[in-house]
Amino acid sequence: MNFKTIAWAALAAVLAAGTLTAAKADTLVVGAYPANPPWENKTEDGSFEGFEVDLANEIGKRLGDTVEFQDLGFQALFAATSSGRIDMAISSITITNDRLQNQDFTQGYYDSDLALVSNKNSGITDLADMKGKPIGAISTSTGEAWIKENAEKYGFGDYKSYNTQQNLLLDTQAGRVAGAVGDIAGFQFAFQHMPAMHVVERIGTGDRFAIMMRKGSPLLEKVNGAITRIKEDGTMAALHKKWLGVEADPGTATVTVLEIPKAQ
Repeated sequence: MNFKTIAWAALAAVLAAGTLTAAKADTLVVGAYPANPPWENKTEDGSFEGFEVDLANEIGKRLGDTVEFQDLGFQALFAATSSGRIDMAISSITITNDRLQNQDFTQGYYDSDLALVSNKNSGITDLADMKGKPIGAISTSTGEAWIKENAEKYGFGDYKSYNTQQNLLLDTQAGRVAGAVGDIAGFQFAFQHMPAMHVVERIGTGDRFAIMMRKGSPLLEKVNGAITRIKEDGTMAALHKKWLGVEADPGTATVTVLEIPKAQ
């Protein structure tokens, strides 16, 4: 074998090695409903942004994978994971036992709790202070259901329902209702532009948001492991602060490593 033949053989080996290396770089296809701030939203240039968008990109970074987002309706996410059209789905998806029968979920990373909120100058310091006072929530929401279920326990005054969160919060800020009950994340996101308002008390629901994947996905353990590392090094808490404007509460799923949920 002459020198030229050896040189070409060496070059071919290098090119082959490069091809194999490139082949190892996978693409994580992530489905998202992009009208769901602060979790997902589409910018004017068509790119995705939000808490869970940053999380998915961070997972891809930790796994050495490229992340590709697909714009899907919320209900379409379930069929897309099951069929393998997408590798995982985000969009503030709550883990439920019914869903676990047909889908896999990573550990939860956000406690989807309710909250009582009020104007900082209202004098309301906890739920007990709402006795006899007017309270509001968005019509047909989980907040409204919670108020009706707990009206006798806390002795709430008149209840007022609202069609939009904006009107609910404006009336609460103005004192037309003493407090409002609803999704804590939505309130925290809104309060970045309403400094007179604050969360008075967190109301636990037991619900958690997680990444949804097809049943038996070979990526589940890897993605879940990346989430564990993202929690342990404080990156998840930093995302909470960035998108919700406040620190994550101690002991919540945002800062606590959890098990992969199993169907019951």
